[in-house]
Amino acid sequence: MSIIFSTNPDFKFDETEIIETLSPEKQDLRVFRETKHRGGKTAVVIKNFAGNDDDLQKLAKELKTKCGVGGSAKDGEIIIQGDVRDKVCEILTKLNYRFKKAGG
Repeated sequence: MSIIFSTNPDFKFDETEIIETLSPEKQDLRVFRETKHRGGKTAVVIKNFAGNDDDLQKLAKELKTKCGVGGSAKDGEIIIQGDVRDKVCEILTKLNYRFKKAGG
């Protein structure tokens, strides 16, 4: 529940909403290969990450490092540059993540 406005003059807004990251075995990731909106270049997109942003960034960094490519992570999605979907799936398997290849 989000507080938008309070008439209480003593109200203190608390931004410490802690999102707990599910264990890799409980995640249900989707691994897509996409070229849309990327100037014709291929990227691998991992969706449905359930957890906090720090863990998302940590997983993204590990995938980018092991694949030797660039990318980004935000809004529960990881974008890995290049056509490295099979390698990403291999890494996710070693890290015990549940995932499914989706799309082309």
